[in-house]
Amino acid sequence: MRTRGMQPDVPAPDSPWSEIVPGLWMGGHEFTGRSGGLELAVVCNEFDLVLTLLRLPGHGPDEGVEHHVWPIPDGPLDGTQIAGVMRLAQAADDALEDGRRVLVRCYHGYNRSGLVVAQALIRAGHSADEAIRMIRARRGPWALHNKLFVEYLQAGLDTVRLLEELAE
Repeated sequence: MRTRGMQPDVPAPDSPWSEIVPGLWMGGHEFTGRSGGLELAVVCNEFDLVLTLLRLPGHGPDEGVEHHVWPIPDGPLDGTQIAGVMRLAQAADDALEDGRRVLVRCYHGYNRSGLVVAQALIRAGHSADEAIRMIRARRGPWALHNKLFVEYLQAGLDTVRLLEELAE
């Protein structure tokens, strides 16, 4: 399994967030700016709904923006964490159906946010492999580099959640 914590050579993305499908954005808390240095990705009021999987102080969003926080590791998830990922994906999908702009974010905007965005795309009718391809095409080759999360998506989060809960 490759995760941010275990892969210090993972480069920061070159943008704070990327639009995966119209209205659904995936991002992080830092990115490589035009100068080549790291810059903070601070959300103000660009989005109607922000779903945060890793919360860092001072990164927004502004007051009045709907914001849900569900911290999860960039590694193995238990049944409760997977259930939270599924709830966030449903919230993203529902918001998109209502024409709202959604940002799903984690540290770099690669793995945890990718898991939620992919699940939202699966809920919207895409296959897991199609969702993964779309995310990588729009966010970059490091998106969903956590092989465990890719396996979760390919197996189906409902199935993975059930197996995790049985193991607990």
